[in-house]
Amino acid sequence: MNFKRFMPESSALRAGSAIVLAAMLAACSGTSKPKPAELPANPALFGVRQAWSVRIPAVGFPLAADVSGDIVTVAGTDGTVVAIDARAGRETWRANAGAKLAAGVGSDGSLAAVVTTDNELVAIEGGKVLWKQRLSAQAFTAPLVAGRRVFVQTADRSISAWDGQSGRRLWLQQRTAENLVLKKSGVLTAVGDTLISGIGGRLVGINPANGTSRWEAPIAAPRGTNDVERLVDLTGSVSRVGDTVCARAYYANVGCVDTLRGQLLWSKPAVGAEGVSGDEGFVYGTEADGSVTAWRRSDGERAWQSTRFKNRVLTGPLAVGRSLVIGESTGTLHFVSREDGALLNRVTPDGSAIGVTPVMAGNTVVVVTANGGVFGYRPE
Repeated sequence: MNFKRFMPESSALRAGSAIVLAAMLAACSGTSKPKPAELPANPALFGVRQAWSVRIPAVGFPLAADVSGDIVTVAGTDGTVVAIDARAGRETWRANAGAKLAAGVGSDGSLAAVVTTDNELVAIEGGKVLWKQRLSAQAFTAPLVAGRRVFVQTADRSISAWDGQSGRRLWLQQRTAENLVLKKSGVLTAVGDTLISGIGGRLVGINPANGTSRWEAPIAAPRGTNDVERLVDLTGSVSRVGDTVCARAYYANVGCVDTLRGQLLWSKPAVGAEGVSGDEGFVYGTEADGSVTAWRRSDGERAWQSTRFKNRVLTGPLAVGRSLVIGESTGTLHFVSREDGALLNRVTPDGSAIGVTPVMAGNTVVVVTANGGVFGYRPE
């Protein structure tokens, strides 16, 4: 079978307070915001053309755009879910989950799943809601759809599996809840016949048939004297090459794990909040200060770091061709060299913030903006 902020469980009110507190602490480290680095003139070293665009409602939740073959599935905060054929930029279906969204999207190209702010898991197929099921807690990580099953991780650290057609719960793995968890999309993916989840600062391998744990590998360990300082959730997209998965621990480390043996290969300090991308030679990430970093995949040593976007708010990178594609809160989409981070080109989709890490569907780079613009770009 082949299978991308914080809550005390005892009280919804306390949960909301914790979410606001943690978001503030993460974003506001000082009294004034440092001035962003000036952008150089666009060198336009290679051509990038907009192939198509699709509109969805505004995106204000931690969206993870899902790719299955040539189908990319996206969603708006209001509950709209859209599947797009990236070859032509044509909608294959559009549906609504019936409530605002907290997490999504997961899809296998046919069945899609999202989680609403009402804590409902909603499965959609062919543009129609197939079933809904109530979850035990909030969820911010996009569901994983694989093998006609839907896997969900909720903020109380529980992981559950659901039958894709009937919505029947197949199993539930419960863990001790922590006081704070990130209100960001975490790690939930699969390698071969192992479900891979980020739980705290650990990458955990799970048997997808029954929910039993196979191994745990710590990428980062909690530190500090209070709940905020000890927060080390794994977050965002991961980089997989073969059996190796590399991931980021929020404002702590970047590390790689051999998922066949469940063994940590390396872990290096890194201060960032977005996921990573990579290839056979390197792992790429954007840091909280706007720098772009490449680590050697073999041992985690830093290969290069670019400060061209210092103090700018960036998405995680997408490694494609000879470039990294990075979105920015100003609405700019940057194409930089995978060799040294040098700027190659930049475009502006619709002027609104890009907060969703770009994805690759077929030969098309897909970008989603805060205003609900979904754009397909191709190199010329």
